[in-house]
Amino acid sequence: MSHVVKKRKLDKTRQDRLYFDSYTDVTIHEEMIADHVRTNTYRMAILNNSESIRGKVVLDVGAGTGVLSMFCVQAGARKVYAVEACSIAEQAVNIVKQNNMEDKIEVIRGTVETVDLPEKVEVIVSEWMGYALLHESMLNSVLYARDKWLKPGGIILPHKAELYIAPVSDPVVEDRLHFWYTVKDQYGVDMSCMSDFARGCIMNSDITVNSVHGEDVLSHPARFAELDLHTVTVEELRSVKGKFNFESFGSAAVNAFCVFFTVTFPCPDKPQPLVLSTSPFKPETHWKQAVLYLDSPVDVVQDTVVTGEISMFPSEESARHICIHVDYTIGEQKRQSKTFSIPDWSSGAHS
Repeated sequence: MSHVVKKRKLDKTRQDRLYFDSYTDVTIHEEMIADHVRTNTYRMAILNNSESIRGKVVLDVGAGTGVLSMFCVQAGARKVYAVEACSIAEQAVNIVKQNNMEDKIEVIRGTVETVDLPEKVEVIVSEWMGYALLHESMLNSVLYARDKWLKPGGIILPHKAELYIAPVSDPVVEDRLHFWYTVKDQYGVDMSCMSDFARGCIMNSDITVNSVHGEDVLSHPARFAELDLHTVTVEELRSVKGKFNFESFGSAAVNAFCVFFTVTFPCPDKPQPLVLSTSPFKPETHWKQAVLYLDSPVDVVQDTVVTGEISMFPSEESARHICIHVDYTIGEQKRQSKTFSIPDWSSGAHS
C-alpha cells in the first residue's frame, strides 16, 4: 500500500541545502558531542576495533567536527578521509590541527556522492542516525560510500541497526487533555468544550521527538526491522516495515506509540557486541524517542492485545524527511490507521 503525504514538494537541491545548513551552527554539534552515550559508545567501538583499524585507511562519512576521525587515529588508522558537506568542515580542519593529526586526517569538503578519494578504504565509520533512525536519509550516503569506496572484506561501524515500537501512556498528554475540565473550578468559567480542540492539536499527525519514561511503556517493545549495513540497499530503505503484537502490562490509557532504535558495533575481542540504544529503558540520548500520538486514547487492561503493522518511507515533500504509517487494533476496538510526518526544517528537527 502506498501512503502519500501531500505537501509542497522540494527539489532535491533545496532539500540538501536545507539539510546541510542545519549543521552549520554550533548548537547541534554541541548537543551531539555532549551526548555521552552517543560519543563514548562510538569511541569505545572504534578503540575495540583497533585490530581492524590499525594501519588501515578509513572513510568518515558526514564527519562533522571530526571527532570520530580522531578516534580512528587513536585506534591506529594510517589515513582517515573525513568527508563533510557543510561549512563545519572548516572547524574540523582547525580541530585536527589542534590535535596534531593533520598528517593522518584529510578533511574533504563535499558530499560523499561527489568527492573523489585517491584510494579505496578498509573501514567506513559514520554517525548517520536521525530521529526514528531514518530521518534525514543519511544512511543512503553511507551505502553509496560502501558500494563505491569500501574494499571487499572491509568493515562498517556500526554494522547493524534495529527498529522497535512500543505502546505508551503519556501522562503529560492526559494532564493536558484533562486541564480544560479544571478551569471552571479555578475561575468559574466552563471551558470543557475546548477538550476536543485540544485533542486535535496535541494528538496530531506530527512525529514528536520526546523523552518517554520506561514506566509509561505498556508492553515489551517489538522489533519490527533489522538492517545489515553490509547488505541493505537504498531501494529497501524506501519502505521499511514490519508487524507488532503486544500484551499490555496493566490498566492504562494507550495514547501513543513510541519508535526507537539500536545500532550495533562488532567487537571481535569481546563476548558481546557493543550496542548504542535509544530505548526508553536506557540512559537518554539526544535522539530521545519518536512519539506517534493516536487520535484518541484507548483504555487497556492487563493482557489487552495490541496488534498492527508499521511502515516507514520518505515523504513526498522531501526525501530527507520520513513518514510513518501505523495500522493497529487495540483489544476489541476496530482497526485504526494513521500516517505521521516529521515537522518541517523550520522546526529545527535534526539528529
